[in-house]
Formats: sequence, structure tokens, C-alpha cells
Amino acid sequence: MGMHVWRRGARIAAAAAVAWAMSMAAFAGALEDGSAALANGDFRAALLTLRPLAEQGNAEAQYLIGTIYGRGRGVPKDYAEAVRWTRKAAEQGHADAQVVLGHAYGGGEGVAQNDGEALRWFRKAADQGSANAQHMLAMIYDLGRLGVRQDNEEAARWARKAADQGYAKAQTMLSVMYGRGRGVPRSDADAVTWLRLAADRGDTTAQAFLGARYADGAGLPKDYVQAHKWLTIATVRMPATDQEMGRTATNTLIAITARMTAQEVAEAQRLAREWKPTP
Repeated sequence: MGMHVWRRGARIAAAAAVAWAMSMAAFAGALEDGSAALANGDFRAALLTLRPLAEQGNAEAQYLIGTIYGRGRGVPKDYAEAVRWTRKAAEQGHADAQVVLGHAYGGGEGVAQNDGEALRWFRKAADQGSANAQHMLAMIYDLGRLGVRQDNEEAARWARKAADQGYAKAQTMLSVMYGRGRGVPRSDADAVTWLRLAADRGDTTAQAFLGARYADGAGLPKDYVQAHKWLTIATVRMPATDQEMGRTATNTLIAITARMTAQEVAEAQRLAREWKPTP
């Protein structure tokens, strides 16, 4: 009798495990389908697929739905609804959602503006290892925002955490801090090292700065070919929001081109065409 009961219990447990595995596979499949629809611009299909998952408590689906409402993708833009779904994900420890919620509190979008709450959510994400959040904290301490005292050393500490993870914007920031001796000992060598890493990863500000350093021979040997290469890459890829940086890079590029031979310019252009960002 005991053996029969044990075997029956084992069969029930095995069947339950199979059913659970199948449901998890279907769950993952639906999440993948919803994410793919979102990436392909089919926002209505994404919302229809993701909503049931979000209502069942899936943090990634909740985060994605928050993104859909926050950006008005296929639905009217609704910051309050975006915050509602983003908060659900953030409270489950979804780091990207915590960063978005921090921005919402900082800007007062969909929720009452609150510096303390913004800082709290950025910290939660940063403590989980989010490089994006760590970079945000670095900028907050660097500028003395969200009610914190300006602190160069704390800014450098958070920038280093993000930079060590390969976050290009933090690498550029850390390069500038080393170049100016702000929060860290002044070091052209360290400034150039971090600038190269950020430029290689595709940060256009770093590319413009690196080109300017080559043009001036600041912290490395003067090299117009390398300067032309990096300034060309920067000006081609510079976002429209960075107009001032783009103009500065363009003016420097024009100035050094006038000092180069046709062969040097051709070599620089070849290097720029062949450049690919480091993954």
C-alpha cells in the first residue's frame, strides 16, 4: 500500500513538473513574441501579447508595456499609465524599470516630481549593478542634483563602476575627470585610456575628444591622420541633439584637413570607413 501511494505521488509530481515546464515555455514564447512585435513596430500586437503576461506579474512584460505607454507607441502617450506599469516592474527588482521610474520622479512625468524618490530608484538600480543607473548617480553627484551635495569623488566612484562594465558614456565622463583631476588624480594617460575605450565602443563625444587630442598632441603624439579619422567618425555619427559638439568637431576637422596631404586625407578616410564599434 505504501509503495503504491509513493509511486502514485511520484507520477503526480512528475506530471506537475511537466505541466509547469510547458507553461513556462509558453510564457517565455509569448514574451519573446511580444518583444519581437515591439521591435518590429507592431505595437498593437505587442500590447495584446504582453498585457496578459504583465497582468500575471511578469516584470519584463510590465516594463515593456510601461515603455509603450511612455513613448506613445501605437497608443496615446499616457505617462500615468506608463508609471503604473513601470512601478510594478520596478517593485519586483527590474533594474531598467527602476531607472525609468527614477527619471519619471525626477521630471515629474506621470507622477509628482520628487527628488528623493528619483534618487532612491536610481540607487536601487545602481546597487543591482545597472551601469545606466551608476552613470546617472555619477552625473547627479558631479552636478549636485536631486538634493545631493556636489561631490567629485563620489561622482568618480560611480562613474568608475559603470565604466568598468563597458558603459561608454561613463568611460567618457571618467576620461574627462582624469583629464581635469576632478575627483581623481590628474592623469593624461588614464584620460586617454578611458577615452579610447569609449571611442571604440561608439560614443561620439569620446570620438570627437580623441580626435581633438590627436590634433593637439594632448596626452599622445600628434597625428593628423588619426585625428581626421576620429573627427570624421564623430561628425558622421553625432546625434542632432549634440549640435555644439558637432560644430566644434567639424571646425577642427576643417582646420587639420588644410594641413594634410591628399594621401594623408585619403588614408584617414579609409580608416574611418573601415572602423566598426567594439561590441
